[in-house]
Amino acid sequence: MRRLTRAAGVALVASAVALGTAGVASAQDTATGTVYVVHGIPKTPVDVYVDGERAIDDFEPGTVEGPLPLPAGPHQVAVFPADAADDSGRALLSAQADLPAGGNVTLAAHLDAQGQPALTPLVNDVSAVPAGQARVVVRHLAAAPAVDVLADGKPVVSGITNPRQEALVVPAGTVSASVAAAGTTDPVIGPADLPLREGTTTFVHAIGSLQDESLDLVTFSTSSHSAPSGVPAGAPSGAPADGAPGWWAGLTAAGIAIVGLSLARLRPASRR
Repeated sequence: MRRLTRAAGVALVASAVALGTAGVASAQDTATGTVYVVHGIPKTPVDVYVDGERAIDDFEPGTVEGPLPLPAGPHQVAVFPADAADDSGRALLSAQADLPAGGNVTLAAHLDAQGQPALTPLVNDVSAVPAGQARVVVRHLAAAPAVDVLADGKPVVSGITNPRQEALVVPAGTVSASVAAAGTTDPVIGPADLPLREGTTTFVHAIGSLQDESLDLVTFSTSSHSAPSGVPAGAPSGAPADGAPGWWAGLTAAGIAIVGLSLARLRPASRR
């Protein structure tokens, strides 16, 4: 039976902010952050071990967990194939790092552009949007070349590559969204109706593999309370929008550095 504990989120977010975010962490050990976990590796249910204990059991591809309020601090995470007897074998992916206080982060397990498993940290901009507006964040986490994102058949994001993201602030409402190879309009994902409620941020993750015909979308939404004046439409990929909390910029810089190193290449870990 699948189970989820707070410890799982702690270590998963710790992985997301590894290799350079220790200075962002709060001095207060009891401070918290928030994590969402996206599983985008096709056909690969996993178990997640945190500090040597199984914390997420049978985490299925194409699903998301969160929001999880989590204490800051150092933790170790290891991802194993589902139904591993314990953490004595060889992990698919592993990392050890600190969770900073006050952050809102997605950790995505997905395929990189070459089809190899990766862990990518993505900071969630949940700052306020103007009244009547909604934010949509598009993330390319699939084994596929550059793509365009279409809204009602027209490109709104062009040439996005794995593992980049683009943010737009748009009028609230329902749009017909699809994903096509860059420079084309023939969908490889969708079209599908995407409801964008006023005062929310919707995160859209393209996952799977083009070659294996397993492309799919994983989405979740959070509250971004509307405000008379808000963020500009379309923060640059990997950069904070105006009005984002101060920790956002520091975490984003660290996250982009990790992305460049590709956490998929972390060495498998055996039991210590």
